[in-house]
Amino acid sequence: MSQRIAVLLLAYGTPASAAEIPAYYTHIRRGRSPTPELLQELTDRYAAIGGSSPLLAIARHQAEGLERILRERLPEDEVRVLLGMKHAAPFIEDAVAELSEAGVDRTVAVVLAPHYSSMSVEEYLARVRAAAERHGLEHVGFVRQWHLEPGYIELLAQRTRASFDRLGADGADRIRVLFTAHSLPARILDRGDPYPEQLMETATAVAERAGIDDWSVAWQSAGRTADPWIGPDVCEVIRELAGSAVHDGVLVCPAGFVSDHLEILYDLDIQAREVAAEAGLRFARTALPNADPEFLAVLAEIVSANLRAPVR
Repeated sequence: MSQRIAVLLLAYGTPASAAEIPAYYTHIRRGRSPTPELLQELTDRYAAIGGSSPLLAIARHQAEGLERILRERLPEDEVRVLLGMKHAAPFIEDAVAELSEAGVDRTVAVVLAPHYSSMSVEEYLARVRAAAERHGLEHVGFVRQWHLEPGYIELLAQRTRASFDRLGADGADRIRVLFTAHSLPARILDRGDPYPEQLMETATAVAERAGIDDWSVAWQSAGRTADPWIGPDVCEVIRELAGSAVHDGVLVCPAGFVSDHLEILYDLDIQAREVAAEAGLRFARTALPNADPEFLAVLAEIVSANLRAPVR
């Protein structure tokens, strides 16, 4: 029996232009406008990467590619993949409203972030849940984490090994690999949030698969708040590596991210690279999955596994 299946692909969001940065930043801050200094700093960062982030365009390509793959896998079903953003249009609530008007039998919500935290992934899913209840949308499945999905581990391992070998070929024979994810406020540690442990699990699995022995976990892109955030920060680790006189290269694998965006193109490609240069270290990072067909096949398997589970 055929079904009408929908996938909600959820991403953080990004301003479409410089004019949208103030509203975007205010949304991130839960309605509190940023100070002129903070707003200028964010605006300057976008300017440094060309004026805008490619996140929205990449996410659209991911949604389109995932839809094609799922339609091939489920030829008897009607499949739609809609994009919903947390902090910018198209918003999560708009995507859910569109699905409710179209009418679907089953929906799967998956966040484009592999590691679960109550302060990140759960907030996306809570908004989906609330919007679904308002619109009477039933049979919604939620993917809470996929940090050990075999295809994802294999993809990261291949890219880490390839980047490691290229960096070594440039003369760096003492390379530290840093597996990173977006930092979160440290208070999540007090309530046993699995986020840091899951990053360590991903890093361990990728390092073992890639045959990398010299590695560690670091955090990046901490928010500008008075609260402490999870560390160590990736730039601090790079400075410490230089001080040890043991390493001459650093390779960053941003395992908590799946798309090129501000936190990659600025925080790593500009900021971390500059720190490494000042420290006398060679620097490289692994390529992000973006809309690579291999990555989209991983997402398709994650969705398919959820669809195989009983409807509750």
